[in-house]
Amino acid sequence: MTSAPAVPRTEPELVARLRAAGCVFAEDEAALLSAEASSAVELESMVGRRVAGEPLEVVVGWAELAGTRVTVARGVFVPRQRSALLVRLAVARAAPGAVVVDLGCGTGALSAAVTARVPGLQLWAVDVDPAAVACARLNLPAGRVLLGDLYAPLADGLRGRVDVLIANAPYVPTDEIAHMPPEARDHEHRVALDGGADGLDVQRRLIAGAEHWLRPGGVVLAEVSAGQAPPVAELMRGARLDPSIHTDESIGATAVLGRAAGPAAGRAG
Repeated sequence: MTSAPAVPRTEPELVARLRAAGCVFAEDEAALLSAEASSAVELESMVGRRVAGEPLEVVVGWAELAGTRVTVARGVFVPRQRSALLVRLAVARAAPGAVVVDLGCGTGALSAAVTARVPGLQLWAVDVDPAAVACARLNLPAGRVLLGDLYAPLADGLRGRVDVLIANAPYVPTDEIAHMPPEARDHEHRVALDGGADGLDVQRRLIAGAEHWLRPGGVVLAEVSAGQAPPVAELMRGARLDPSIHTDESIGATAVLGRAAGPAAGRAG
């Protein structure tokens, strides 16, 4: 008779298993898995998936960004805490009723976090990955998530009307993907990670098209690595956008803001 898999009966046992698998925050993960599991059998299944390398957020089924919880799904880019900088920048520039577009939306976490803070937004979210679109539709208002490449699925009526364009587009150089943590490298679709040889292939197309969609004074917000910020700022200048670089060292975040000519958008700064 086949014996049942060993179920971790105490938190120290669970912590030890997670730590042995390379989980840096084993204590926190053990507490979360224990809280989310409805039975010992489910806990064992969840621990097994985590030990095998699945992202913790996928195992428990949700992630939190800037205080907003969203559903996650296998293969879809898991929200990173550094993206809270994009949320803050967008909220500061999106007045109630503003038109906000989220390109490369993934789970829709950025959009969900912004709409939780600013009422009445006219929101549109776009992703090229059908799995991401299906996931984002669980987290965002009905009919607001579109499948397609960058601006392609947006209605022509949005041209020249967008107040805030948020983009956490892929920016990892192709050769660097092999060095990413296995949670990302092996469990997130490559289309959400691969930014081409220098990591900026998608950023170039994003920036080149931004001025056609932004209203006067509207802004595009792009998350990038610290080293990519200066060249991205130059790309924005070349696209007739006024760039500024924003960082938050406490969460390891860098973003470049590009403002279209005209009156400043939104609430502040």
